[in-house]
Amino acid sequence: MVEPGPPPTSQRPAGWIDVLLVSVAVVACVFGAAALTGLLPTEVQRVIFHGPVLIVVLIVGTGLLLWRISRGRPA
Repeated sequence: MVEPGPPPTSQRPAGWIDVLLVSVAVVACVFGAAALTGLLPTEVQRVIFHGPVLIVVLIVGTGLLLWRISRGRPA
């Protein structure tokens, strides 16, 4: 009897085109966030840039990313 194993995964390593596409997507997100922040009123911009909001967003975002990486892919 054959025991079921983990599902097959792609053995293809990420190529330079994959890296380039992800890099372009990240840069586009950063430019989009900068553009949206530029549309906010001056007082709100001051709170975001000079307050703890940006630090909290970075900490929470990093935590969520690390948690997702540590959980692995669903079976």
